[in-house]
Amino acid sequence: MAWQFPSIDPIAFHLGPLPVHWYGLMYLVGFLGAWGLAHYRAKQNPQDWTKNDIEDLIFYTALGVVLGGRLGYMIFYAWQPFIHDPLTLFKTWQGGMSFHGGLLGVLLALWVYSKCKQKAFFKVTDFVVPLVPLGLAAGRIGNFINGELWGRVTRAPWGLVYPGAGPLPRHPSELYEFLLEGVLLFTIVWFYSAKPKPRMAVSGLFLTLYGLFRCIAECFRQPDPQLGFVWFGWMTMGQILSIPMLILGLAMLCYAYKKARGS
Repeated sequence: MAWQFPSIDPIAFHLGPLPVHWYGLMYLVGFLGAWGLAHYRAKQNPQDWTKNDIEDLIFYTALGVVLGGRLGYMIFYAWQPFIHDPLTLFKTWQGGMSFHGGLLGVLLALWVYSKCKQKAFFKVTDFVVPLVPLGLAAGRIGNFINGELWGRVTRAPWGLVYPGAGPLPRHPSELYEFLLEGVLLFTIVWFYSAKPKPRMAVSGLFLTLYGLFRCIAECFRQPDPQLGFVWFGWMTMGQILSIPMLILGLAMLCYAYKKARGS
């Protein structure tokens, strides 16, 4: 028996004439969660992180996520529409955010932040990456509420029939990504970073696990219709962008521990 996708209004409420969408609220939840945990982590190292440092860090990170995520989507997933109409970049109400673009945006923002605060770049990234899965988890819930980024056709008993995706049940791939890239990734990286680790190791673990989990989740997710399978008839753009993350993360982990041993 196939389950029907739950009917959820993507608009949570209105502020006067302004509609407030669940997807936007999920971004707010992610940023607020990161803000709270960043202050918690800062209290463990008050000599390294002040309240002002954290406020500035969240601002830089939010800027990198939004600008990088939107621009990355247009470059990786909607290049042709972007070239024909560059103003599409600003039509955010039409949807379209890329994690990989957001990651690049955040890295650039953190590089600028590290220069301004005179902190080592990887010291900053090691502090930030345990907070990132919260935003990823919230974003995937937003995708699910919107009924977008659905999975491939399945016979699994938990398959959902999505509006606009045909009559066949599909994997709720947004929830798979919520569990993998959100809950599981947060749990592992948070507890791994709870005790001092070689510099760059926490960042390396995050890149490795995200790359792995995203590649797994993409096996159940329907490829973006404008791209389809990009390589070899089975690889998606998400996998192509995630494999370098996995490789780079492993290299960073090896380098971090090798340097810590002094070899």
